[in-house]
This record gives sequence, structure tokens and C-alpha cells, in this order.
Amino acid sequence: MSTSDGYEAAGELLRALSAPLRIRIVTELAAGPRCVHELVDTLGAAQPLVSQHLRVLRGAGVVRGARRGREIAYSLTDEHIAHIVADAVSHAREAS
Repeated sequence: MSTSDGYEAAGELLRALSAPLRIRIVTELAAGPRCVHELVDTLGAAQPLVSQHLRVLRGAGVVRGARRGREIAYSLTDEHIAHIVADAVSHAREAS
């Protein structure tokens, strides 16, 4: 991977994390795998909206899904992503 490829990949990751609901989803998944209905209950967002954001995160390689019976449990692909989000949230809170 060239240096420019690394920057491109970082840009894609940051674009995938650019929506507040996606940041909240990543924060929830940092605590462990969750099914869509668990995220809906915790976040208070509509199921279609949560599913749409999970699709974006999955497409960006941020989350992966594993079948759990009739449901899919989503988890983070890399713990670094949880740290990036936690640091960004922490920074934003300090700045305000």
C-alpha cells in the first residue's frame, strides 16, 4: 500500500464515520456485538435508519455481521476504530 493509498483509506473511514448516528453505533459496538433490534432499542432510532447506517459501516469495512440464529450480530472489525471514535468524542466534549 502506497502512502497515498493509506490517506485514501483513512479518508474513506472518516467519511463512513461522519454521521452522528454512525458514531453512536460504533460506540455501542465497542462494548460488544449487537443485533439491529438491540441497537434500535438503545439508540432510539428507527430500524430502517439503523439498518441503513449499518450498511454504510459494513461497506466501509468498519463493522461485520455474523449470523446468530435468525438475526445478525454486528461487531467492529478492528478495535482501533473504537479508539478513533472515543478520542473524537472526547475531543469534541473538551472543546465545547
